Amino acid sequence: MQTAHELFIHELADMLDAERRLVDALGEQAETAANPQLRKLFSSHQAQTEKHVQRLEQVFEQLGDQPEQRECKGMKGLLDEASEFKDERPSPDVLDTFTIGAAIKIESYETDAYESLVRLAKSMNHTKAIKLLQQNLKDEQDAWKKLGGLAKKVKPERTGHETEEEEPRRSRRRAA
Repeated sequence: MQTAHELFIHELADMLDAERRLVDALGEQAETAANPQLRKLFSSHQAQTEKHVQRLEQVFEQLGDQPEQRECKGMKGLLDEASEFKDERPSPDVLDTFTIGAAIKIESYETDAYESLVRLAKSMNHTKAIKLLQQNLKDEQDAWKKLGGLAKKVKPERTGHETEEEEPRRSRRRAA
Protein backbone atom coordinates (compact mmCIF):
# COMPACT_ATOMS: atom_id res chain seq x y z
CA MET A 1 0.00 0.00 0.00
CA GLN A 2 1.64 3.18 -1.20
CA THR A 3 -1.04 5.85 -1.62
CA ALA A 4 -3.82 7.53 0.32
CA HIS A 5 -6.26 6.19 -2.28
CA GLU A 6 -5.13 2.62 -1.59
CA LEU A 7 -5.54 3.21 2.13
CA PHE A 8 -8.98 4.71 1.56
CA ILE A 9 -10.11 1.67 -0.48
CA HIS A 10 -8.65 -0.66 2.16
CA GLU A 11 -10.51 1.09 4.99
CA LEU A 12 -13.74 1.29 2.98
CA ALA A 13 -13.61 -2.47 2.41
CA ASP A 14 -12.98 -2.99 6.12
CA MET A 15 -16.06 -0.94 7.03
CA LEU A 16 -18.16 -2.68 4.41
CA ASP A 17 -17.38 -6.01 6.05
CA ALA A 18 -18.07 -4.51 9.49
CA GLU A 19 -21.46 -3.18 8.45
CA ARG A 20 -22.43 -6.45 6.75
CA ARG A 21 -21.56 -8.35 9.92
CA LEU A 22 -23.64 -5.90 11.95
CA VAL A 23 -26.75 -6.39 9.81
CA ASP A 24 -26.81 -10.02 10.95
CA ALA A 25 -25.73 -9.30 14.53
CA LEU A 26 -28.36 -6.59 15.05
CA GLY A 27 -31.07 -9.00 13.94
CA GLU A 28 -29.87 -11.55 16.50
CA GLN A 29 -29.62 -8.89 19.21
CA ALA A 30 -33.17 -7.74 18.50
CA GLU A 31 -34.41 -11.33 18.86
CA THR A 32 -32.62 -11.96 22.17
CA ALA A 33 -33.32 -8.60 23.84
CA ALA A 34 -35.74 -8.88 26.74
CA ASN A 35 -36.38 -5.13 26.94
CA PRO A 36 -38.91 -3.95 24.32
CA GLN A 37 -37.18 -0.58 23.84
CA LEU A 38 -33.88 -2.32 23.21
CA ARG A 39 -35.51 -4.74 20.77
CA LYS A 40 -37.01 -1.82 18.85
CA LEU A 41 -33.70 0.09 18.84
CA PHE A 42 -31.80 -2.90 17.45
CA SER A 43 -34.43 -3.54 14.78
CA SER A 44 -34.43 0.06 13.59
CA HIS A 45 -30.63 0.22 13.64
CA GLN A 46 -30.51 -2.99 11.60
CA ALA A 47 -32.52 -1.29 8.84
CA GLN A 48 -30.26 1.74 9.12
CA THR A 49 -27.17 -0.47 8.89
CA GLU A 50 -28.48 -1.98 5.67
CA LYS A 51 -28.48 1.59 4.30
CA HIS A 52 -24.89 2.01 5.51
CA VAL A 53 -23.92 -1.02 3.42
CA GLN A 54 -25.66 0.51 0.39
CA ARG A 55 -23.90 3.85 0.89
CA LEU A 56 -20.50 2.18 1.14
CA GLU A 57 -21.24 0.26 -2.04
CA GLN A 58 -22.18 3.58 -3.68
CA VAL A 59 -18.82 5.05 -2.67
CA PHE A 60 -17.05 2.15 -4.39
CA GLU A 61 -19.19 2.65 -7.49
CA GLN A 62 -18.44 6.39 -7.59
CA LEU A 63 -14.73 5.68 -7.33
CA GLY A 64 -14.90 2.99 -9.99
CA ASP A 65 -13.43 0.42 -7.60
CA GLN A 66 -14.55 -2.99 -6.45
CA PRO A 67 -14.36 -3.79 -2.75
CA GLU A 68 -11.81 -6.43 -1.90
CA GLN A 69 -12.92 -9.25 0.34
CA ARG A 70 -11.75 -8.25 3.79
CA GLU A 71 -12.44 -9.38 7.30
CA CYS A 72 -12.87 -6.51 9.73
CA LYS A 73 -10.97 -8.00 12.63
CA GLY A 74 -12.00 -5.21 15.00
CA MET A 75 -15.71 -5.75 14.43
CA LYS A 76 -15.30 -9.52 14.44
CA GLY A 77 -13.61 -9.27 17.84
CA LEU A 78 -16.35 -7.09 19.30
CA LEU A 79 -19.07 -9.41 18.00
CA ASP A 80 -17.21 -12.53 19.18
CA GLU A 81 -16.94 -11.02 22.65
CA ALA A 82 -20.70 -10.47 22.77
CA SER A 83 -21.41 -13.96 21.47
CA GLU A 84 -19.13 -15.57 24.05
CA PHE A 85 -20.88 -13.66 26.84
CA LYS A 86 -24.24 -15.07 25.70
CA ASP A 87 -22.75 -18.57 26.01
CA GLU A 88 -22.38 -17.94 29.75
CA ARG A 89 -26.22 -17.92 29.95
CA PRO A 90 -26.73 -14.66 31.85
CA SER A 91 -30.16 -13.67 33.11
CA PRO A 92 -32.18 -11.66 30.55
CA ASP A 93 -31.74 -8.37 32.41
CA VAL A 94 -27.99 -8.89 32.77
CA LEU A 95 -27.76 -9.83 29.08
CA ASP A 96 -29.61 -6.66 28.07
CA THR A 97 -27.28 -4.54 30.21
CA PHE A 98 -24.22 -6.22 28.72
CA THR A 99 -25.60 -5.97 25.18
CA ILE A 100 -26.19 -2.24 25.52
CA GLY A 101 -22.59 -1.77 26.67
CA ALA A 102 -21.29 -3.94 23.84
CA ALA A 103 -23.39 -1.99 21.32
CA ILE A 104 -22.00 1.30 22.66
CA LYS A 105 -18.47 -0.05 22.09
CA ILE A 106 -19.43 -1.00 18.54
CA GLU A 107 -20.92 2.43 17.84
CA SER A 108 -17.74 4.06 19.16
CA TYR A 109 -15.65 1.84 16.88
CA GLU A 110 -17.80 2.73 13.88
CA THR A 111 -17.80 6.44 14.70
CA ASP A 112 -14.01 6.51 14.85
CA ALA A 113 -13.74 4.56 11.58
CA TYR A 114 -16.14 6.87 9.75
CA GLU A 115 -14.39 9.98 11.08
CA SER A 116 -11.14 8.59 9.68
CA LEU A 117 -12.76 7.78 6.33
CA VAL A 118 -14.25 11.28 6.09
CA ARG A 119 -10.83 12.83 6.78
CA LEU A 120 -9.24 10.70 4.06
CA ALA A 121 -12.05 11.48 1.59
CA LYS A 122 -11.63 15.21 2.29
CA SER A 123 -7.88 15.03 1.74
CA MET A 124 -8.53 13.56 -1.71
CA ASN A 125 -11.52 15.80 -2.54
CA HIS A 126 -13.93 12.87 -2.92
CA THR A 127 -16.94 15.16 -2.48
CA LYS A 128 -19.66 12.57 -3.14
CA ALA A 129 -17.98 10.03 -0.87
CA ILE A 130 -17.72 12.62 1.90
CA LYS A 131 -21.46 13.19 1.83
CA LEU A 132 -22.31 9.47 1.98
CA LEU A 133 -19.77 8.77 4.71
CA GLN A 134 -20.96 11.72 6.78
CA GLN A 135 -24.52 10.34 6.61
CA ASN A 136 -23.29 7.03 8.02
CA LEU A 137 -21.25 8.87 10.65
CA LYS A 138 -24.27 10.88 11.79
CA ASP A 139 -26.37 7.71 12.06
CA GLU A 140 -23.70 6.05 14.21
CA GLN A 141 -23.42 9.07 16.48
CA ASP A 142 -27.21 9.14 16.89
CA ALA A 143 -27.31 5.41 17.69
CA TRP A 144 -24.57 5.90 20.28
CA LYS A 145 -26.62 8.63 21.97
CA LYS A 146 -29.79 6.51 21.98
CA LEU A 147 -27.94 3.56 23.47
CA GLY A 148 -26.41 5.79 26.13
CA GLY A 149 -29.86 7.04 27.09
CA LEU A 150 -31.21 3.50 27.25
CA ALA A 151 -28.22 2.38 29.34
CA LYS A 152 -29.36 4.80 32.06
CA LYS A 153 -32.78 3.10 32.16
CA VAL A 154 -31.98 -0.60 31.71
CA LYS A 155 -30.30 -2.07 34.78
CA PRO A 156 -29.99 -5.58 36.18
CA GLU A 157 -32.59 -6.41 38.82
CA ARG A 158 -30.02 -7.82 41.25
CA THR A 159 -26.71 -6.10 41.83
CA GLY A 160 -25.05 -8.90 43.78
CA HIS A 161 -24.31 -6.43 46.57
CA GLU A 162 -27.25 -7.03 48.87
CA THR A 163 -27.16 -5.21 52.17
CA GLU A 164 -25.97 -7.04 55.26
CA GLU A 165 -29.53 -7.17 56.58
CA GLU A 166 -30.88 -8.81 53.42
CA GLU A 167 -28.16 -11.47 53.15
CA PRO A 168 -28.67 -13.17 56.54
CA ARG A 169 -32.44 -13.42 55.95
CA ARG A 170 -31.83 -15.26 52.71
CA SER A 171 -29.30 -17.53 54.39
CA ARG A 172 -31.76 -18.31 57.20
CA ARG A 173 -34.50 -19.14 54.72
CA ARG A 174 -32.26 -21.56 52.90
CA ALA A 175 -31.21 -23.20 56.17
CA ALA A 176 -34.78 -23.63 57.40
